[in-house]
Order: sequence, then structure tokens, then C-alpha cells
Amino acid sequence: MLQIVVFIVILIVIAFLSCIKIVPQKNAWIVERVGKYHATLNAGLHPILPLLDQVRYKHDLKEVAIDVPPQQCVTRDNITVGIDGILYLQVIDPVRASYGIENYLFACTQLAQTTLRSEVGKIDLDSAFSERASINAAICTELDKASDPWGVKVTRYEIRTIEPPKSVLDAMEKQMRAEREKRASIAESEGERQSRINRAEGEKQEAIEKSEGEKTRRINEAEGRAKEIRLVAEAKAQEIRLVAEATAESIRMVADVIRANPDAATAMNLRVAESYVKEFGNLAKQGNTLVIPSDLANIAGFVKTAMTAVSSTTPKA
Repeated sequence: MLQIVVFIVILIVIAFLSCIKIVPQKNAWIVERVGKYHATLNAGLHPILPLLDQVRYKHDLKEVAIDVPPQQCVTRDNITVGIDGILYLQVIDPVRASYGIENYLFACTQLAQTTLRSEVGKIDLDSAFSERASINAAICTELDKASDPWGVKVTRYEIRTIEPPKSVLDAMEKQMRAEREKRASIAESEGERQSRINRAEGEKQEAIEKSEGEKTRRINEAEGRAKEIRLVAEAKAQEIRLVAEATAESIRMVADVIRANPDAATAMNLRVAESYVKEFGNLAKQGNTLVIPSDLANIAGFVKTAMTAVSSTTPKA
């Protein structure tokens, strides 16, 4: 009897547990009653009728990423490239996702591939590399329109890799190498041009500085020479003035002596006449040609003139 009671209790517990469903967060379960849609169970604890109600579909409401397999696409310039990508989508209506299509993940993947082939066929190979963003946006827009009846929201699509044929890769590599060499050559020529300009500017500035320095040097030299000439002239004038003053003083002294002693005048006359004759004799020894003054015999007149000059320099008493 006890075993029967325990068995009945276990059946009741199992039946009770089968009537309670706990749905996790960000999940939605579709419940069918007698084969027909009955309710959508969101996160939390939900009771159902045993044997009549059945959880048919379970959907994850979080955004999921689907790997789109690589495929061969032909560009507008007839280049076959292998392209794969990643598709991001989210279930927003669990009922339509359950009954609108058999497998929305497979359908979205296939639609992404067909749309990708269509978009790549509209552009050439070079644009396929540079216009990834526009291709992604176009595919996402088309998928979002097509998946709306399925209760699925396509959030974005990203192209992962683009693989051209090896021959195209070799050609592209050669082109890029040539382009790099071209840019390097241009950069080198620009550098050489700038270097020459800089050297020319430096030489020009150097020449200007040299000319300014030479100009300053010559001005300084000229000013130095002028100052030297002035100093020499002043010194010469001072010397002449001193000599003249000394000569005048000596003549005055001789004149004073002559005036004080009459015999000194006779001696002075004799001394002047001797000097005249001596110097005339020296003049005759200088060369073969001798110029004789017209008044050679008038020695007395010359002596008288000299004595008159001495007397005129003596101040009057």
C-alpha cells in the first residue's frame, strides 16, 4: 500500500513539473495547444496544460553572428574573386520566425550570398576593395527588407576577406610596386630640388654676407687711411712749425749777436761767402753739365742779401 502511495506522489510531482516551464532571459518559447499556436512564453515561470500544450520552438532573442561561407563572385571587369563575410541578425518576432519560414538562419545566409554576388557584379575589382562600406550597407538593406516577414532584423553585414586570383594579385603587386617606386622617385626628386634651392639660397646669402663684409672692411680701411693721413699731416705740420720756430729763433739769436758785436757781422759775411763758394763747388762735382748763374761774380750782393734777411728777422729794440 505504501509503495502505491509513493508511486502516485511521484506521478503527481512529475505532472506538476511538466506543467511548469521556466524560460531564460532573452528567450522566447512558442507553445502549441493541440497542434495549433497558443502562446509565446517570455522570460520567467509559466504554467501549461500537460498533454495538450507543447513547446514547439525555442528562440534566442539576442543578436547572433552567422558565418557566411566564401563564394566566387564575378566583378564588372570579369574578375573572379572569393568573398566571405559575417551576418549579424536578431529575432524580433518569435511567432513569424517560427511559422514564417522553415529555417531563417539558412535563408538569411543564402540571401546574403546572392545579394553579395549581385552587388559585386555592379563594380570593378578596384572598387570592391575601396567600397566595402557601401557594399555592406546595400546587402544589409536588401536582407532587412527580405527578412521582415520572417520576424528577423538584420542589423549589419561585414565583408571579411576578398581574395582575387593569384595572377591578379601578382599584377596588383607589380602595380603597387611601380606606384611606390614612382612616389619614391618623385619624393627623391623633390628632395633634390629642395636641396638645390637651399644650397642656392645659402650661397646667395653667403655672397651677400661676404660683400657686406668686404664693403665694411674697405670702409674701415679707407677711414683708417684717412685718419692716418690726417695724423701724418698734423704731425708733419707740427714738425714744420717746430722747425720753423727753431730756425727763426736761431736766426734771431745770430742777429742779436751780430748787432751787439760789429766784428761779428764781418765774420758772418765771410762765413756766408765761404758757404756759397763751397756749395757752388759741390754743385759742379755732381755731373758733367754745370749751369752758371748770370750774377756769379756778384758774391757780395748775395752776401748782402743774406745779411739783410738776417737783420729783418731781428726784432727792433
